[in-house]
Amino acid sequence: MNNTKQRNYNPLIWILSFVIVGVIVGTYFLPKSNDGTVLGIQLTILPLMNAIFNTFTFLFLIGALAAIMKKNIKLHRRFIIAAFTTTFLFCITYLTYHSMAESTSYGGEGFLMYLYYFVLITHIFLAAAIVPLALITLGRGLNMQVEKHRKIARWTMPLWLYVSFTGVLVYIMIAPYY
Repeated sequence: MNNTKQRNYNPLIWILSFVIVGVIVGTYFLPKSNDGTVLGIQLTILPLMNAIFNTFTFLFLIGALAAIMKKNIKLHRRFIIAAFTTTFLFCITYLTYHSMAESTSYGGEGFLMYLYYFVLITHIFLAAAIVPLALITLGRGLNMQVEKHRKIARWTMPLWLYVSFTGVLVYIMIAPYY
């Protein structure tokens, strides 16, 4: 029998999930910067930072996956905490940018335009879904509920990898239009 004290993370997970998604949606309705700067810093640096944080999240998730495949739980946990850290930093820069800057429209045409919007739309919907999934998966891992953790992680890991990868891809595709 597992002697680890079980904590009920569910209320916190759902509150955080709704608050995070709500704050992200709410940023689109805030007044925007008139000159494209915050404290003298160009806002367009923030999407680059978002892409950097997403890249690190992706790499940390790959590291976590490799570690758990080698049954190295300690290293797996460290990579997951690193992925949550870079995701948190991403959220800060993302929210700052979208609360202060006007939306940037994609200027491409043809196949690339359709590809961009497909990637963007799937990225947005899955990013909203990954918030509770990642938090539930984390909670089960912290509680050492191994079977429940594995069961949901089989969905969470590929979706989170997709979201972090497509976040970078969206940046690369729209960067020329900032």
